Amino acid sequence: MLVLSRRPQQSLLIGHDVVITVLEVNGDTVRIGISAPPEVQIHREEVYRDLQRSNREAAAGPGRAADFTRQLKPRRPQDGAQVQRTVQPTTPADSEADSAEEHGSP
Repeated sequence: MLVLSRRPQQSLLIGHDVVITVLEVNGDTVRIGISAPPEVQIHREEVYRDLQRSNREAAAGPGRAADFTRQLKPRRPQDGAQVQRTVQPTTPADSEADSAEEHGSP
């Protein structure tokens, strides 16, 4: 690990296009500013770790999105049976539209 000392308004460069500037030192809190191109992702370490954990959990198994996708897929009728609805309407407007469709209204 490289350790540097900087005073407020002093900067350091990472590569050719990332500039980190010490803006303010107030007790044990240091405010920094980071100037970087838009394609460079910048996260606080704890946020980055949370993102990694969430991504691992999402990749580990099916979650709510996969369950919802399964609900949206129509079930195939077996031996002439009618297809049952798997997703219920979520708003009163959806309910009215579905009711009109079932009764042959446009």
